[in-house]
Amino acid sequence: MTKTENNFELLPRSFYEPSAETVAPSLLGHWLIRVTTAGPVGGAIVETEAYLCDDPACHAAPGLTQRNRVMFGPPGHGYVYFIYGCHFCVNAVCRPKGVGEAVLIRAIEPVWGKDWMLSHRQVRYERELGNGPAKLCAAMDIDRRLDGVDLCDAKSRLYIAENPEVRTFRSQRGPMVITKRIGITRAEHLPLRFYLDNSFAISQRPARNAAPLR
Repeated sequence: MTKTENNFELLPRSFYEPSAETVAPSLLGHWLIRVTTAGPVGGAIVETEAYLCDDPACHAAPGLTQRNRVMFGPPGHGYVYFIYGCHFCVNAVCRPKGVGEAVLIRAIEPVWGKDWMLSHRQVRYERELGNGPAKLCAAMDIDRRLDGVDLCDAKSRLYIAENPEVRTFRSQRGPMVITKRIGITRAEHLPLRFYLDNSFAISQRPARNAAPLR
């Protein structure tokens, strides 16, 4: 693995080569890190969604465009898109070059640079810094300037690092819940959303009368 100057071990590119459906739950517990002049900023990934090449809800479904070109590889890069005219979302690109798949990072538990994040997203409670894909991007200053960033490069401004205690973290925040994705109208029934049920930073939980897959 590649080590950064702050001694983070980056997840290798091979980590992102499988399907997004495999990578999405595997990312839970690892660290999304933004490099700033104030030091590392970010935290543990606790919620993800997979978007697949044959998935009508996937941005890559219409084929290669200027907007989605990063999704078509190589794997291990960040795909950042603009939505609703005011928000950004960040994804980790999966599968070999030429196949358009990615994992949307939906929520993080803040660990590093909380004051820095608060200066970019002023909220009352810590959990509100990263409990949603647009929220975490605002708090971490992630925008289209980072579209295509290499998440496996120690010199990048954004990367995903291995949590050496990931199994313990998952055990403490678990169980992992698998359920349908949020905020889409196409293929909304697919069980491609993954989150750690006891994390305080989950963006949205199913209604009590819903029975999420586990």
